[in-house]
Amino acid sequence: MDLLKLLLASQSSPALKQLASQFGVSEGDTKNALSGMVPALSQGLRKNASSQVGLDGLINALSKGNHQRYIDRPETLADASTEGNAILGHLLGSKDASRQVASNVAAKTGLDNGLLKKMLPVVAAMVMGTMGKQTAASGLTSAVSGRGDSAGILGMLSGLLDADKDGSVIDDVMKMAGKAMR
Repeated sequence: MDLLKLLLASQSSPALKQLASQFGVSEGDTKNALSGMVPALSQGLRKNASSQVGLDGLINALSKGNHQRYIDRPETLADASTEGNAILGHLLGSKDASRQVASNVAAKTGLDNGLLKKMLPVVAAMVMGTMGKQTAASGLTSAVSGRGDSAGILGMLSGLLDADKDGSVIDDVMKMAGKAMR
């Protein structure tokens, strides 16, 4: 699953327009910010999902978090900062890591670092919203509630766990398991 492509899927994405409007930047600048932020958040998702506790937490958040409202009703992004900060805590682990992501994106895009620090939690909420929509579409909710099977869960997360993008998650999962056993 390429989260950035999903977020930028439509030139006229209402969520993208809302994000641009909310932070007073152009849609082009918003896309540039997303292009820098989403890969860092995806890396945090991969790292989090590499442990059983992290994977369980992610699945629970996706099945019960109602994050897709941020994509379905973009006006709710105005209230996403608090939840977005909690998401960042899970994905990046610290405020310093979040600040570093914002600083790196500022250096690459020329956008104001302070603006990007404020935007990052909202983008984190959008990422979870996008994943929430994907999980609902792929049947993750029924798999978690016991009405489906775990293959649906792994199918949805396979793109996320395929760190080297070779089309197979087996080698990546084995590497994660090997690191966990050390």
